[in-house]
Amino acid sequence: MLRFWETEFGGLRPSKSRNGQRLYTRHDIERILDIRNLLYTEKLTIEGARKRLKEKRGSVSEPAGDTESVTGNNLNLIREVREELRKLRDSL
Repeated sequence: MLRFWETEFGGLRPSKSRNGQRLYTRHDIERILDIRNLLYTEKLTIEGARKRLKEKRGSVSEPAGDTESVTGNNLNLIREVREELRKLRDSL
């Protein structure tokens, strides 16, 4: 099922280990859970799920001052990622 979803939904591109096992990131897992929810709970078609994911990606682009639409956990995650990126940039 996951391999099929990788072909049907863009953005699901796990890296592979040396022995060929797929390595999913946290973002991949969250996306997989979103896909499963859309297909099995909300009973959308694959095309409908693709559209919904595309809409979701567009609406979560950047919380520039509008933090009411972003949950506390997501906001903390965004802050952590920004800090990690700053550290990485500074080390270069």
